[in-house]
Amino acid sequence: MRLVIARCSVDYAGRLTAHLPSAPRLILVKADGSVSIHADDRAYKPLNWMSPPCTLKEGDDSVWTVVNKAGEKLIITMEEILHDSSHELGVDPGLIKDGVEAHLQELLADRIETLGDGYSLIRREYPTAIGPVDILCRDADGATVAVEIKRRGEIDGVEQLTRYLELLNRDPHLAPVRGVFAAQEIKPQARVLATDRGIACVVLDYNALRGIEDDKLRLF
Repeated sequence: MRLVIARCSVDYAGRLTAHLPSAPRLILVKADGSVSIHADDRAYKPLNWMSPPCTLKEGDDSVWTVVNKAGEKLIITMEEILHDSSHELGVDPGLIKDGVEAHLQELLADRIETLGDGYSLIRREYPTAIGPVDILCRDADGATVAVEIKRRGEIDGVEQLTRYLELLNRDPHLAPVRGVFAAQEIKPQARVLATDRGIACVVLDYNALRGIEDDKLRLF
């Protein structure tokens, strides 16, 4: 993890354009290749970012250029660097999920065929370099499917699954890998983002999975 605090301006050029005027900001460069720019007026959401895989080039003119595989660019113009340090964080043990979310994962793994006829489980908590995938399975055609499970499905969960898919699809033994975003409730913005990225959304009924009510999942 590299932490840089700098007075800088930021320009994004891709499917749309965006500009952040000059101001002091925190820049995070992570081991997975992602780059994000943060201000001090919000919790964890960055002002702008570039998801991996991407490349960072630091120019002699104090301009950083981050380019992703789609050719989109994040251009950071450094005016003054106030702090620059790097830290080795090692492998993260991953998030310990709450009881309901963990139980949803267990129930769906035990009844994986509810995602579709012919589905079979590969593994729960499938390990990757950036954290475990909730469920990895195969569909009736033998294609690999990565399932991310949340109690409440929001944009952050879709972003998390997107990062897993980008990594898993680099493995020739698994690729191509498609994604399923499963939650008890999926926010409209998350559904739109998932659809745009070719990720299927599944609404989970906790009681139905426990066999208390109708055991059908609603696939949208």
